[in-house]
Amino acid sequence: MQLKRNVLAMALASSLGVVAFGTVHAAPASSAQAGNVQGGSAAQATTVPAQTATNADTGTTSKAAARKRIQEEAKKAKVMGAVVVSGYASSLQNSIMLQRYSNNIVEAVSAEQIGKLPGISIADTLGRLPGLAVQTLNGRPQVLTIHGFGPDFSTALVDGQEQVSTGNNRGVQFDQYPSSWFGNVIVHITPNADLVGQGLAGTVNMRTIRPLEHDHSFGAVNVAYNWDQLAELSPGGSNSGQDINGIFVDQFAHHTFGVTLGVDLQSVPTQIQHQAPWGYPTDSAGDLYIGGSKNYGISDNLNRTALLTTFQWRPSKDFDSTLILTYDNFRESQQNKGMEFPLGYGAQASGAPLPFTPGSVSNGFVNTGTFGDVYPVIRNDFNWFHSKVYNINWRNKLRFNEDWSAEINVGYSRANRQSVQLETYSEYGYNRTGPTSTVGFSELGDGMLMLNPSLNYASNQIVLTDPQGWGAGSNIVQAGYANLPNTEDYIGNINLSLKRDFEDGPFSSAVLGFNRATRNKTYTNNGDYLTLPNGTETLATNPIGAQTAPIPGGALYGNGSCDPLAWMGIGPEVCYDPLYLLNNNDYYIYPWSASPSAQPPNWSVRQNTYVPYFQLNIQSRVGAVPVRGNIGIQISATDQMSTGGHSVAGLNGASRLQEVPVSGSTKYTRYLPSLNLIFGIARNTDLRFSAARVMARPRMDEMNAGLGVSGNITLLPSTNPNQAYFSASGGNPQLLPTMADNYNLSLEHYFDQNKGYLQFEGYFFQLHDYINPSAAILYNFSAFEPYYLDASQQAQLGTPYGIMSGPVNNGHGYVRGLQAVASLPLDLILRPLEGFGINTSANYTKSSIVYGENPTPVTVPGLSKWVLSSTVYYQHDGFQARVSDTYRSSFLGEISGLGATRVLQTIQGEHTIDAQVSYAFSSGRFKNLTLILQGSNLNDALFKTFQNNDPRQVIFWERYGRYYSLQASYRF
Repeated sequence: MQLKRNVLAMALASSLGVVAFGTVHAAPASSAQAGNVQGGSAAQATTVPAQTATNADTGTTSKAAARKRIQEEAKKAKVMGAVVVSGYASSLQNSIMLQRYSNNIVEAVSAEQIGKLPGISIADTLGRLPGLAVQTLNGRPQVLTIHGFGPDFSTALVDGQEQVSTGNNRGVQFDQYPSSWFGNVIVHITPNADLVGQGLAGTVNMRTIRPLEHDHSFGAVNVAYNWDQLAELSPGGSNSGQDINGIFVDQFAHHTFGVTLGVDLQSVPTQIQHQAPWGYPTDSAGDLYIGGSKNYGISDNLNRTALLTTFQWRPSKDFDSTLILTYDNFRESQQNKGMEFPLGYGAQASGAPLPFTPGSVSNGFVNTGTFGDVYPVIRNDFNWFHSKVYNINWRNKLRFNEDWSAEINVGYSRANRQSVQLETYSEYGYNRTGPTSTVGFSELGDGMLMLNPSLNYASNQIVLTDPQGWGAGSNIVQAGYANLPNTEDYIGNINLSLKRDFEDGPFSSAVLGFNRATRNKTYTNNGDYLTLPNGTETLATNPIGAQTAPIPGGALYGNGSCDPLAWMGIGPEVCYDPLYLLNNNDYYIYPWSASPSAQPPNWSVRQNTYVPYFQLNIQSRVGAVPVRGNIGIQISATDQMSTGGHSVAGLNGASRLQEVPVSGSTKYTRYLPSLNLIFGIARNTDLRFSAARVMARPRMDEMNAGLGVSGNITLLPSTNPNQAYFSASGGNPQLLPTMADNYNLSLEHYFDQNKGYLQFEGYFFQLHDYINPSAAILYNFSAFEPYYLDASQQAQLGTPYGIMSGPVNNGHGYVRGLQAVASLPLDLILRPLEGFGINTSANYTKSSIVYGENPTPVTVPGLSKWVLSSTVYYQHDGFQARVSDTYRSSFLGEISGLGATRVLQTIQGEHTIDAQVSYAFSSGRFKNLTLILQGSNLNDALFKTFQNNDPRQVIFWERYGRYYSLQASYRF
């Protein structure tokens, strides 16, 4: 194993020897090395590789000619970095330049006009890049997959500053960033040593607009009206919204001081038809049938207030100081109205299974049938999320002389997220009493479930209650439940680097740096039951809480009923405002003493990192072939600690569950060498090779020190630890990062003036220390015996040992794939097709991961075998139109579970069609005005997850409808 892990280091050393000691004519140093994109200047992002200036007689390098060439290229790079307002074709051209002149393998996207990236949102924009795909959550593209790796394996930067996340993990939700902030976004597919905060699969660097990179002031105001094709599904929501954003850039004091100001005020509505089946038992004939389903009509509304301020001061060519401040206030509310139907897994009041008559059956699956004696649960739920994300980024560049320069960068990123997930229940009576319903069902071909209950659930006889007796096991009347998950996350870091430029030799420059960072994330979830303090019984009864209570008239919407589930065949139901009930003391809050979550939900993780790095930038030749790139190493030393809790029963004689605080920690150091080489094998044709060791730090929720212990009294005398009384699940504060040796080979051909390009790429990740999220670990529970068992039970206990389920680093395997890209203006093929173009990519990825000694492979979460994307566009005299088609095959993805935790499920392949048409006025009264009409999800694609590799066994089904936006943009 050690020999295998040394292969990468040997390859890097050999390549360095070829570059340094081969038959070489050294190229002059460039003042701004391409590819070192960490939020630096546009020149850094886009410098054209220097062409060697030589003396015709001696073949030696002329230093004066080299310096002149460097100056010319710096000016050229500055122009390339500016935002050119020329539409989609110009955006592609600028993106190609960013990609071509990088010293890494990157994918890039550039604004097609001020404040407007080419897409509905920044997440949507990134999802169109080759090798990248996005996952939809709540009807919006949110999290990113790079070359088959899910969001856990990549990182996000804003101007080089690593970003926090608003969820309970590391994965960034990209819809929290307004696209109007960014001039370009660069996705580093391969790393380099001075790219701090890099991910295993890739690193997304979103770059705000720098004022002094432009030679004049400018601004833009964009106003959009957005609407959802689906009508409002729940009262209190809306199916239309607006987006008003503006960017202003100006320069002062003879172009030595500049300011960028940005504001984005956004309201985004989404209507969601939602079903969550309970599962699929088998009937007496052995056929699968529906076990139950939770169904909602959801009206989701996201409101955003986002602010951007950039101050840039450059009093001389030797000093540049930039302060970037961003603030994003992100509020989302969901009105969820619907009904939950216990069917195959339901029961009559006697406890017997529900009467069931199957109808049509195909291939072992019941498509239609009827259930009797059904007691549904009427749901009036409300979700509310409030996130605030702050970024402070101060970047300073200082040049001491022609050879030496330094950077001092200080950054701070912080996110606070407060959430309310409120469930309330009603029906005709408590715990399966009152009238029952006969419910017919039919499974449609697209996975949707149709239901037709026989009773009227908009009746004034409906009461607040616990319809299924869900709280009986905890001795309460559970009339609702309130999850209050909150997260707080911050990263603070300082980065120091020193750079030495060389005029001669194979290396254009050397960079020595050090980064010190601290990250702290805290997750809390105060989950409480809601019981009834009024009604036919009192709190003194057993179980705790009144069995029923009337619904106050002040809580009812309109005439007291709504129709959120008409789309699935269900009639009206009682609709009320659950916040009214909570605020008016119509519920008694029973504290978190009997939370349904076995594992204590609260945890905190602190991570300190110390990263020295060294990089040599290459500008040379091997024989007649120009070669450029970089070679270097990061040394990442990490000190991490986690706190959590153990739940124990009856601590110190108390009747409630108690939480005992626990903690754990570990330290580790990882060496991360990297090599990037670009060979100019022919005119406009490059061969890129990259080899690097990369890592993905553990999920923060898996690093928690908590342990939730359960006891099964029926197994008390068992002596088999695999079938024992005690069992548990928890986190692992000693988790180590997943490591990978990453190899990439890319052949690229660019057409003149960077109007288009062709690419064929292969990539391979050899993974080790891969995290198995649910390994079985033998655990001694002796310390828990006094809290769970009395003296007589302890005497009967067969064994104190049991199985704990938790994450460990026992996985290994690979991810490999091929990618082909073509970005072509069609007049390169036929002159009459001028203005037409196509941008298309295909990505095939395969993975195999095994855990420990188990030979059965699993798939990397987030990996789709096929990711396809195509855009056909036309642009002429201010008119622009394009249609985009994206597809990804089925993959293992994350959805929101209890307490806002993430749950892995197989997500069915997604295929979406988007389109945009616009016209920009170039003269007359409306000069500089652009009108834009765009639509997303025009094919009305569904979001669906399933189990057991059987798409018929749906466990999550959503429809969002088509989404439209009408926008006016004015430049000044």
